[in-house]
Amino acid sequence: MTKQTLSLKGVFPPIPTPFDREGNVALDRLADNLQRWNQYDLAGYVVLGSNGEAVYLTDDEKTRVLETAREAIPADKLMIAGTGCESTQQTIATTLMAADAGADAALVLTPHYYRGGMTSESLLRHYASVAEASPIPIMVYNVPKFTNIDVDAATIAQASHHPNIVGVKDSSGNIAKLSDIVRLASTDFQVLAGTGGFFFAGLSLGAVGGVLALANVAPQQCIDIMQLYEDGRWDEAADLQRRMLPVNAAVTSRFGIPGLKVALDMLGYYGGPVRSPLMDLDEDGRQALRAILSEAGLL
Repeated sequence: MTKQTLSLKGVFPPIPTPFDREGNVALDRLADNLQRWNQYDLAGYVVLGSNGEAVYLTDDEKTRVLETAREAIPADKLMIAGTGCESTQQTIATTLMAADAGADAALVLTPHYYRGGMTSESLLRHYASVAEASPIPIMVYNVPKFTNIDVDAATIAQASHHPNIVGVKDSSGNIAKLSDIVRLASTDFQVLAGTGGFFFAGLSLGAVGGVLALANVAPQQCIDIMQLYEDGRWDEAADLQRRMLPVNAAVTSRFGIPGLKVALDMLGYYGGPVRSPLMDLDEDGRQALRAILSEAGLL
């Protein structure tokens, strides 16, 4: 088995899953949002990631979301599907479904429910098993904020030598660790910054791009940070990074998915409600979010 070649260079928004007021998946709104995002020079999209509320969707809903997204995403933009489940068997089944729906790669969340048993050995076996069974390349998804498991750089580096494990989205926020992954991993392994909070820093340490919640609401600004970095205009890139920090915090740690969806509504996309038991953003939060978006020049 030879290493699959798939360039992960660029900016990828991890897009939300839209719901209507009755709580049903709003596939037409998903297609509309993608048509608007397609106007930007994004490398592609992560569908059914953490921002996609994937843990709240049925298998049938996941299939329909992926099929709708693939129809709306041009062939020259990647569709990366979140397929991680708690068991290896279910993760493989979901990955096969995503491949059938047209996904270019699978982003595999770290299993975490039995946290004490998720040793380096068990995680490596899990990722290798999924990679062996998958017809599409897979990526490790390390997001300790949600899983309470932070896969260390050495384990990710060891996984990187599998021919069908092509990259990692690291959302740990640990820039030193991201640098270690780049240093230790296979030379053809691709590291993606998992948050807009350290996008510029990640690029400077070897990340090839980013999966950024910020890119849902500020796609051009994220693209500009990367282009300015590549052009050697580092002061400008750093300045733009700093200006986007409050927005990034607002749609991630501060207000979370409810804030991201409200921000989309304010910017003319469809955000809509979150799915229960999440709760929509309250009025105080909405006012604070509007002020942040205005201050950043997005409204």
